[in-house]
Amino acid sequence: MAGHSKWANIRRQKARVDAQKGKIFARISQEIIVAARQGLPDPAGNFQLRTAITKAKAAGIPQENIERAIAKGAGTWTGDGGAWETIRYEGYGPGGVAILMEAVTDNRNRTAADIRAALNKFDGNLGETGCVGWMFEQWGMITLPLPANEEQFLEVLLQGEPEEYGPVADEELGQTLVAVKVAPVGLAKLTDLLDAAGYPIESSGLQWMALNTVPITQPDQARQILRLMDALEDLDDMQTVAANFELSMEID
Repeated sequence: MAGHSKWANIRRQKARVDAQKGKIFARISQEIIVAARQGLPDPAGNFQLRTAITKAKAAGIPQENIERAIAKGAGTWTGDGGAWETIRYEGYGPGGVAILMEAVTDNRNRTAADIRAALNKFDGNLGETGCVGWMFEQWGMITLPLPANEEQFLEVLLQGEPEEYGPVADEELGQTLVAVKVAPVGLAKLTDLLDAAGYPIESSGLQWMALNTVPITQPDQARQILRLMDALEDLDDMQTVAANFELSMEID
């Protein structure tokens, strides 16, 4: 696996592909549930919900499933299942690497136990709320294919007041994308501007980024950290995982 760049955690949250289609459906449905619960159940007035629905349709999730997830989030669903919520967990990996996790769950005890087991397996541990949260900040992040005309792209981009942008390799797609960092409050505006200008959006959402990174120079420790990240991202309830490490070598 290639070393981490400043954009590395951006792609880690998307690059790994779940083996089972059902797991993909479940995770996106969870996003819809939370988005509908936190805002309006109408995607026209809820950017987070609109983004989740777009992702669901791209993944081939049936409209019936999408509507059911919206109803669960809005509190109008009368079928089975408990209340869903987003919970943030904080902990440490090998070498004291800080890890910030967000999960969507209908069972706090199950999710906490799964996260703790994954951390313990790879020499990490679950910490108290606030132990590493101060090491991260939340940003809006948009990824899209490299534009053919960079000058025209910049004209549109600057209207949305981005913080910065840069290239990022996408191993899943086998191509280089552009990652655009923007203040959370400006994410919806910039996404809509790019979409209206005809730029295909690969992803758009809020992500946690480390304020500072810790260089990892030992190959064995690097492998252990990457295995831990994979184990956490594979958990059914996990939505995002961010860490403050940076690799200074190539890892096989």
